[in-house]
Amino acid sequence: MKTRVFIDGKEGTTGLQIYERFQNRNDVEIMLIDEEKRKDVNERAKMINSSDITFLCLPDAAAIEAASLCTNPDVRIIDASTAHRTNPAWDYGFPELSEKHRENIRNSKRVANPGCYASGFISLVYPLVKAGVLPEDYPVTCHAVSGYSGGGKKMIAAMESENKTKEMYSPRQYALGQKHKHIPEMQAVCGLKYKPMFNPIVDDYYNGMVVSVPLVTRCLTKKYTPENIHEIMAEHYVGQHFVKVMELGGTETLPDGFIAANTLAGTNNMQIFVCGNEDQILLMSRFDNLGKGASGAAIQNMNIMLGINEATGLE
Repeated sequence: MKTRVFIDGKEGTTGLQIYERFQNRNDVEIMLIDEEKRKDVNERAKMINSSDITFLCLPDAAAIEAASLCTNPDVRIIDASTAHRTNPAWDYGFPELSEKHRENIRNSKRVANPGCYASGFISLVYPLVKAGVLPEDYPVTCHAVSGYSGGGKKMIAAMESENKTKEMYSPRQYALGQKHKHIPEMQAVCGLKYKPMFNPIVDDYYNGMVVSVPLVTRCLTKKYTPENIHEIMAEHYVGQHFVKVMELGGTETLPDGFIAANTLAGTNNMQIFVCGNEDQILLMSRFDNLGKGASGAAIQNMNIMLGINEATGLE
């Protein structure tokens, strides 16, 4: 029997990507709402409650409303919005963080899909908090660069317009007031005492991202070398299909000394790098903001919930 899937918000970037990733799967039946009724609450409720799994690809307020429309206890929901990522009633959809996370996802009726920037940050910081490397008051800083597809339809249209300004051809830093919507998620999931300082940058390419976290070793719980940190990371992600810790220093992967942000575009893979020296260590997470940072992660979570190979439809 095919799994009946409804995508509430299929017209958005993430929803469309999820839909496209299902095109070559014969184990899924996509439920399509009539175009003229896609904003009709009663029709959406009917679709949600008739599905096996519903993906919410909506603004936060609309996602909260959509979740409230579900009255069928058998329906399982994966929310791609920010709305439920710090809600303890929802399971956080990053299975590689721990076996407990994967087990929670497998048994869950409500999964909050991680944010793109947050996925990179958490992939680096969570293992170090768990291993006792970072003191609870460590002033964590994060720098990140992403393709413009992460900005949604409006930004995509602006960046691909013939009339875009000269500034749009350059990297542009934003969220300067330190109120980016991913910060609460980054802090809560990692168990940080204080909010991290987060400096996101959008650049003139479509998809892919690199998230970086610098560490000053004299401020850690004890003196750690890059080798120590690399060992912790490698042990944490051992055996994971989609998350791979690269060789120490990245000398083989980055022979020219540059790390490109779009290398993993079109995949659900994530690469983690540990570089630096005994005084300063740089951690980097590279992945596709539309893959492991959005639609790919959502489908991976669905596969886990269905008890099938989590790479199904993702390679």
